[in-house]
Amino acid sequence: MTADEFARRVEALKPVMYRVCRAQLSEPHDREDAVQEAILRAWEKQDGLREPKFFETWFIRILINACHDIQRRNRRTVAMDAPPEREPEPEHRDLYLALMALNEKQRMCVLLHYIEGYGVREVAGMLGIGESAVKVRLMRGRNKLKELLSEEVFK
Repeated sequence: MTADEFARRVEALKPVMYRVCRAQLSEPHDREDAVQEAILRAWEKQDGLREPKFFETWFIRILINACHDIQRRNRRTVAMDAPPEREPEPEHRDLYLALMALNEKQRMCVLLHYIEGYGVREVAGMLGIGESAVKVRLMRGRNKLKELLSEEVFK
């Protein structure tokens, strides 16, 4: 893969990258670090990609691993007061809060499948789990979202 093709494909994935990071990392600077780290790792390990058609799945897996590395690193640090993060758009606020209320495993499956549009097989590859596990997490995530959002509607 040429440098231009790599850059083009990474650029096309940027919106997905930031949404995946937002689902895992609460701090904007951590998201930026994860994206940059994933791009660097992917560039260095692009010889390990056997099938170019699986670039997106391969890259998102690298990004998720970078997010996990940052989460592990942050567990060892003391948090300082940070400026508040920009709130989601008002019409999407309830959905965003409900998504963030899901546990990380369910949230990642729901985000990758329903919001980013990846198939169950692709999500399984990105998360390194079986397809049946993805289906279970999607079902539990849907049920939890239904419960959370129906409570919100009737309040």
